[in-house]
Amino acid sequence: MDTLVLSATFEPVATVNWQRAITLLWQNKVEVVEQYLDREVRAVSLTIKVPSVVRFVRALRGRNRAVKFSRENVYARDRGVCQYCSARVARHLATYDHVTPRRRGGLTTWDNVVIACVPCNQRKGGHTPAEAGMRLRTRPVRPHKLPDVFRVTLTYSPGMPTSWRQWLRDYGYWNAELQNDNP
Repeated sequence: MDTLVLSATFEPVATVNWQRAITLLWQNKVEVVEQYLDREVRAVSLTIKVPSVVRFVRALRGRNRAVKFSRENVYARDRGVCQYCSARVARHLATYDHVTPRRRGGLTTWDNVVIACVPCNQRKGGHTPAEAGMRLRTRPVRPHKLPDVFRVTLTYSPGMPTSWRQWLRDYGYWNAELQNDNP
């Protein structure tokens, strides 16, 4: 029986076993957000419902890691804006476009992939921006860090407690590491 751990800003960060969750609770590092209704721990003088979801009371320290090449991170780098027409694009409507098309030798790399709205992506087709009469808003580059955005690394799957569903979404498509063409 596991417990979902959220950051102070309610972002999913980990799962821990129920014993660790209770230890964190006793250390006043977390607060209970949800609990299992049918599971409890009994001691001589008290009974505690087992936490299903807990939240850190204080912010976690940031970790410095290399930025993973994924659709979500390309979306974050481009700030959710079509790199051709500058329109804001909802995450679920965004497409990622190879500036130099793959059939023309374009690689799937940070400096050749941008976010585009569907109309711009269709208009550009298999051409370069110049051939399609379009201009890139900004030149794509590999970021050293990303803007602070909500990025889920845990996904909900069948068999997990239903109380986790509202905290975890299936962002597997967006968070999966893209196949980078660079060796």
